[in-house]
This record gives sequence, C-alpha cells and structure tokens, in this order.
Amino acid sequence: MVARVSTVAFQGIEGVPVEVQVMVAPGKVGMQIVGLPDKAVAESRERVQAALHASGLALPAKRVTVNLAPADLPKEGDRNQHRKNVSDLSF
Repeated sequence: MVARVSTVAFQGIEGVPVEVQVMVAPGKVGMQIVGLPDKAVAESRERVQAALHASGLALPAKRVTVNLAPADLPKEGDRNQHRKNVSDLSF
C-alpha cells in the first residue's frame, strides 16, 4: 500500500509539484528516503520519528520507504517534513 501527498518544491521562485509517496512493506526495519533529497531532508527521518513518539505513535516495525517524486528534482530543506509525517500516519 502506498500513501501519497502532493506538495511543492521551489526552484528559485518557481513552485514545482512534488509527490511524497510512502510505502510500508515487510523487510528490514527502518526508513529510507529516496528521490534526490539533500542532507536536511535525509536527516528528517529522526525528526519524523521524534514527532510520532511525542504524539504517542510509532512507525510500524517494517521497512518504510519515502519517495520524493520526481526523482530528478533536488529537494532542499525540511519543507516536506510535515507532508511525510501525514503520509506516515496514514498507515
């Protein structure tokens, strides 16, 4: 099952549509973020886990893959973090 949330990444002053896709599947427990994330986006997995824990929730004990599409568009900063949180909560 894949959860999808639409958002926007900025290239200069232009807004470019981005889709955050989150898939929870059997496998090694952990979270992968793919789709050309920069360092701040890649580090958001700890912030996502902390926010869920503070809310009394937790990621499932499964493999969680977060895809930021389109993959060829660099995603900068943590602007997409709350959208990833919403996608994670849909499971």
